[in-house]
Amino acid sequence: MVTANGMAEVAAAVGEPARAAMLAALMDGRALTASELAEVAAITPQTASSHLARLILVGLIVVEKQGRHRYHRLASPAVAHMIEGIMQIAGGIEVRPLVRTGPRDLAMRAARTCYDHLAGQLGVDIADALQARGAVEIDGDGARLTDTGRTWMHDMGILKPDIGKQSSRPFCRPCLDWSERRPHIAGVLGAAICTHAMEQGWVRRRAANRALEVTPKGHTALKATFGITCAR
Repeated sequence: MVTANGMAEVAAAVGEPARAAMLAALMDGRALTASELAEVAAITPQTASSHLARLILVGLIVVEKQGRHRYHRLASPAVAHMIEGIMQIAGGIEVRPLVRTGPRDLAMRAARTCYDHLAGQLGVDIADALQARGAVEIDGDGARLTDTGRTWMHDMGILKPDIGKQSSRPFCRPCLDWSERRPHIAGVLGAAICTHAMEQGWVRRRAANRALEVTPKGHTALKATFGITCAR
């Protein structure tokens, strides 16, 4: 049951300039580190930690751990809707601080491998496309391939009938993208998509690092298969 005290607690958490700036920076769907959020709020990392603890306590943001890093993101679409409403009432002008994340190498940012699956803008675009067509459902740190998605990916030749049956690794899981700070698809499914893209000649490895180049054939195939357009 919603109480007046509960409403006041949430309002007080949002109604502090540094916390409001950090929440606004998270409105584009990315997950950011405490240091990055401290930068956009123009405060010290130590002060940012106390503000973030307050936002976590009232349920406005959640922390996602990946390796040795801790990333912060909005707790739910409802939180984003609330902040968007506040922005509209505050003047209708949406100002989001620019936060640069990930590698400076444009090729690495565009497309790369993350272990055995696709990452970068390409990997995130594919994840978005799979969600849009109902093939994959992502909820926080969990993901699943739907029955419709499995049938479609079998028909497209991306998944083999017995794939993953002998593997102990997760079949489908979200992996927070280093540069985009939004999820791409990992696990058995992510590896299958990457393998298919390589075998079909949609992407090829660049020399010296993990960056991938989308081939002319790949531009056509990715548009036809996933409905995505990659920068040339």
